Amino acid sequence: MAAKSFDLIVIGAGPGGYVAAIRAAQLGMKVAIVEREHLGGICLNWGCIPTKAMLRSSEVFHLMHRAKEFGLKADGIGYDLDAVVKRSRKVAGQLSGGIGHLMKKNKVTVFMGEATIPAKGKVSVKTDKGGEELTAKNIVLATGARARELPGLEADGKLVWTYKHALQPAHMPKKLLVIGSGAIGIEFASFYNTLGADTTVVEVMDRVLPVEDAEISAFAKKSFEKQGMKIMQKAMVKKLDRKGDTVTAHIEVGGKVETMDFDTVISAVGIVGNVEGLGLEELGVKIDRTHVITDEYCRTGVDGLYAIGDIAGAPWLAHKASHEGVMVADLIAGKHAHPVKPESIAGCTYCHPQVASVGYTEAKAKELGYEIKVGRFPFIGNGKAIALGEENGLIKTIFDAKTGELLGAHMIGAEVTELIQGYVVGRQLETTEEDLMNTVFPHPTLSEMMHESVLDAYDRVIHM
Repeated sequence: MAAKSFDLIVIGAGPGGYVAAIRAAQLGMKVAIVEREHLGGICLNWGCIPTKAMLRSSEVFHLMHRAKEFGLKADGIGYDLDAVVKRSRKVAGQLSGGIGHLMKKNKVTVFMGEATIPAKGKVSVKTDKGGEELTAKNIVLATGARARELPGLEADGKLVWTYKHALQPAHMPKKLLVIGSGAIGIEFASFYNTLGADTTVVEVMDRVLPVEDAEISAFAKKSFEKQGMKIMQKAMVKKLDRKGDTVTAHIEVGGKVETMDFDTVISAVGIVGNVEGLGLEELGVKIDRTHVITDEYCRTGVDGLYAIGDIAGAPWLAHKASHEGVMVADLIAGKHAHPVKPESIAGCTYCHPQVASVGYTEAKAKELGYEIKVGRFPFIGNGKAIALGEENGLIKTIFDAKTGELLGAHMIGAEVTELIQGYVVGRQLETTEEDLMNTVFPHPTLSEMMHESVLDAYDRVIHM
């Protein structure tokens, strides 16, 4: 069988892979993409998108309960979990189908199957119909990651769930344990807690949302507890005993082990890279704790082989993967490529209230030796937030006291996942506090709080 020849082969069609393929095609390359499961990867099918659809349902449900506050009447409020899930799957399906259309439009050849790299510049694809042999000078690994499973805490789909089970629940949890309070864990905790599950979150670190600024984490914890969640920090689930419809969790906290009973457990303890079965070790690719080691341009050290997205390490975010995909395509085409700086990538968590951040936390900025100025502005001081009935929130900005550089921005509250981009653009344009102070923010908007937070860092705050 003659090998099919391409300029670039991309392995994995998630937000890293499919974007790399589109950009390479735009640059005139003949491109193939190999995907073993779904176009759009985890993000579109089992991650970012369907979770946001479900969280939107719980947000609307939460607002329905607040109808009286807004002078409205809503009686007999309830939900149909199957219908909520059905909507979420429909949204995911629509977008996954859209990727298929984009591949056709950009003349990218799609191979559905399992890929291996038997030698440099060669890819073998095992498909339902047999196999395909492909060759290309350049190969991009975009195989993503999967949920980490800890010994004794493995998912069974009935009592113990991963994110996939939580997106297609077999039942509505009554008493729920969520292990891990990163973005995935806290989003599911938020969703099920809002729908009425008695929810406990166990986090091994000293605070929830441990990658966030400590002040934002503390604010989030207070908000979650007000909503009825039980938060256990510096705690570890040692083992799970499953019996009938009950899981007994042995939780170590403060040197003592206590047992608690639940009917459902969601495990969200991180991810592992999909590095197995590709033949990477034989090619000489260096792997550290299930992630491929690359330089800032996503090069693996093996000529013509690149790794992008989750497989190439933190931050594990779809938008980072997409940006790396574009960068690598530009690099292969001989264009001037800009490396992706992790500290310029915003993180967004769609719990209630939302959390978003970019750049350094206050602690990190100090650790790096910066002399800093910190500004804060609460949602309660903002007209639009009060009009929306969303007075619970905070915006915090961190500046280099010497240069006025915006080092970091951290937010919690309504719609902050949309607001954060203002500071992301600011950092990209190397803005200073002066630029931000001289910018006219529209009124009445939530964005005005961004302005006020900057003013506060320099003792010029107006509305507080």
